[in-house]
Amino acid sequence: MRNQLLLQSTALRCLLYLATACGGSDLATVTSTVDGDPFAQRREAMVQAYVTANEIKSPLVLEAMLAVPREEFVLRGDRERGYREMALRIRHGQTISQPFIVAEMTDLLSLQPGDRVLEIGTGSGYQAAVLAEITDEVYSIEIIPELAQEASERLDTLGYDGVQRKRADGYFGWEEHAPFDAIIVTAAPDHVPPPLLRQLKDGGNLVVPIGPPGAVQTLWLIEKRGTQFNRINKGLVRFVPFVRDGR
Repeated sequence: MRNQLLLQSTALRCLLYLATACGGSDLATVTSTVDGDPFAQRREAMVQAYVTANEIKSPLVLEAMLAVPREEFVLRGDRERGYREMALRIRHGQTISQPFIVAEMTDLLSLQPGDRVLEIGTGSGYQAAVLAEITDEVYSIEIIPELAQEASERLDTLGYDGVQRKRADGYFGWEEHAPFDAIIVTAAPDHVPPPLLRQLKDGGNLVVPIGPPGAVQTLWLIEKRGTQFNRINKGLVRFVPFVRDGR
């Protein structure tokens, strides 16, 4: 399925690079060329909105958002709402973030092909799939066993079997594969886990929402530059709480 989506969107990808390079374009002129995917036009409209607003800077991120079928990562009853700018409930008390938040957090990572990236909170697998469209070095941790199993099966089915996965407490990161060029946390702890800072490569970026559970949090971009960590406030967000083993 992944290969089919890539083939279908070849013309759109070319236009997308032209759009970002030249200050904007209209994807509607080519949407009718994509056949066999009932959600293609919704995906294209989503990316077109990001191009028009000039809010997502990286063509790699826009391309990834265009390639990944979000409708496959939501509950069956929510497929028709899959491209609305809203978070949706998935199983086991968790959510899939609204598409723009996924795009924004991925953009903040400044990820490049060949980079090694760690995701804390696999969830449905959508964010991992977006990362995998940019680099082959994706490592993802999920603490909820049932969710980890479901996401793993989904990623394999959709052709993202190269994503390395494990069931563990993400607070401690994945030491044996560190250091990472980028780390993304998709649930909100009340502080930055120190192991994640230690596992971030010099020059790397960590994106994490910080704040109390059940309330509004702050999205932080943390840049590691030598021995310093630069913290940049990227605005208010709302994420599910960061789940710990035994807590």
